[in-house]
Amino acid sequence: MRRTLIALLALLTFGAAVAACGDDSGGDDESKEETEQEEPAEEEPADEPAEEPAGPATVSVASTGIGEVLVGLDGKTLYLYASDQGNTSTVPANILSAWPPLTVASADAAVAGEGVDQAKVGTAPQPDGSIWVTYNGHLLYGFSGDAAAGDTNGHKLGNIWFALTPAGDQAP
Repeated sequence: MRRTLIALLALLTFGAAVAACGDDSGGDDESKEETEQEEPAEEEPADEPAEEPAGPATVSVASTGIGEVLVGLDGKTLYLYASDQGNTSTVPANILSAWPPLTVASADAAVAGEGVDQAKVGTAPQPDGSIWVTYNGHLLYGFSGDAAAGDTNGHKLGNIWFALTPAGDQAP
């Protein structure tokens, strides 16, 4: 039952992400116009403030089924969104509830835990005034489909969400 629920959540998240990302197939203009008429309008990235952070955000390393990856204070895997451009999120607003950003109250509240290079931990102010945690230049997100510490259910989801290694790269 749990596996089915996770698979369903992943499928719904993937479908919403694909719909929000648009069509980059390079087809002719006529087919693009037909597609645009059939699909709902693309959601804009969120400009509403993210949930207020409780305190410092500690980024650590944990061993998982896919190898060592970055995790938050709760031990849950942290992810990057491959379509993000620099330090501004491009995640559609309707997706952020499934992929909440790792946020802090102040720029100095992002902390490197065990196995993490403090020089790679940073923050990025967002247009809504919130401060998101970065690692090696990537904005960090959690995934609602990860129920327990060590889960990596969001890794490679839609081929746009990836867990990060301690080096700050996409996990294999």
